[in-house]
Amino acid sequence: MAQVKVRFAPSPTGPLHIGGARSALFNWLFARNRGGTFLVRIEDTDLERSSRESEENILAGLRWLGLDWDEGIGVGGPGGPYRQTERLPIYRQYADRLLETGWAYRCYCTEEELAAQREELLARGEMPRYTGRCRHLTGEERCRLEAQGRRPVLRFAVPAGEKIIIRDLVRGSVSFDGDGMGDFIIVKSDGIPTYNFAVVVDDHTMGITHVIRAEEHLSNTPRQVLLYRALGWPEPRFAHVSLILGEDRTKMSKRHGATSIEQYREMGYLPEALVNFLALLGWSPGGEEEVLTLDQLKEQFSLDRVAKNPAVFDLDKLNWLNGHYIRTSSLERITDLAIPFLQKAGYVPEEITPERYQWLKALVAAVRDYLSNLSEITQHVDIFFAAEVPPADGEARSVLAGEQVPAVLRAVAEKVRAVDELDEEVARAMLKKLPRELGLGGKKVYMPLRVALTGRTHGPELYQVIPLLGREKVLERVERALNR
Repeated sequence: MAQVKVRFAPSPTGPLHIGGARSALFNWLFARNRGGTFLVRIEDTDLERSSRESEENILAGLRWLGLDWDEGIGVGGPGGPYRQTERLPIYRQYADRLLETGWAYRCYCTEEELAAQREELLARGEMPRYTGRCRHLTGEERCRLEAQGRRPVLRFAVPAGEKIIIRDLVRGSVSFDGDGMGDFIIVKSDGIPTYNFAVVVDDHTMGITHVIRAEEHLSNTPRQVLLYRALGWPEPRFAHVSLILGEDRTKMSKRHGATSIEQYREMGYLPEALVNFLALLGWSPGGEEEVLTLDQLKEQFSLDRVAKNPAVFDLDKLNWLNGHYIRTSSLERITDLAIPFLQKAGYVPEEITPERYQWLKALVAAVRDYLSNLSEITQHVDIFFAAEVPPADGEARSVLAGEQVPAVLRAVAEKVRAVDELDEEVARAMLKKLPRELGLGGKKVYMPLRVALTGRTHGPELYQVIPLLGREKVLERVERALNR
């Protein structure tokens, strides 16, 4: 059996979409699991909407997710070129072959004539399709139509009575009736091939063995199979992966929130969290474990565990996974990724000294357990940068109204003034002694101190808060709370 070779072939008409990223991931995992080749090419025949900017965005998204490719755009290989607009002579060669063998013909019908034909079929209760009006034109008739200035398209001559059966690796056996299909266009009047024709030529000439793609392409597959057969080429194996739905069970779109990889990156999601999450959208591992690295996914992935049913994009699950990876990644990495969010909020200057970087590491360590994505960090660190932190709500105000509070805050101020260095170790020791020395329960001591220092009743550990604020700010906030 030939070595597995799969491809990801995006159209560069926008950023890398969540659905496209999942298709790329499934292809990558299948290739890596089977010791095969993963190829990336660009389908840019939509000349009006395609752009190099979108192409770069898509390729950057793949690299960010950790999905490298063995052949294709930017890498090279034996099947190039890897942009469809650079392959027009190749398509012309195979279109000519279909013309010569009678599998294709020139069609001169105008849009108005095609619309009238559709209306006529609908009036008879039939499915709209092209009925082959130009299939048997004589040479004289073609000359007359061309003399009128009509530029023909090329249509594929669908054989009558043809049943096309696709043995899909995910969906099982799927049958299509060729008679309801109509003769479809393979080359437009400007010489640009249509998707169905170009993709067949590309997949064959690049040696693709398995086509793993979204379910929405299933209806294209019978047309592609007919083209393979007409050209005398073996068909690849097909696997059509279910749609991704929003939580309301409708097809995922912008109204469900962020839909591109770039948006999730900008919100502070980690690539390993997105990869882990995307893999579980329609595929299930053998065991109960859901936190899986790219290497673990590569070892376990197989198409027989890809579900037929649509996958639901569960943002809570993505947030849970991302929070896990934020907590378990190195502190240096998370600090480096968090700094741009802090800079954008105006908390951190562009130039960061080594001393300030160490302080930022301690800051991130104090709050990262609360984060589901890194953009949330600004909601948790404002207490360290604010000039004042008045009680945030009624609960916080009632905590400061306790009769023991003045004694607690004075004792804290006294201890802070007495130490030379206020680091975590010193803060821990100080906090441990306070309840015993004051003859109070821990809550009676720690809660008012927390509100005095942060304005809130919940947040990072006090032994982290105190050294982050520093002696001067701790004393200032304690004094302000005493005078409030």
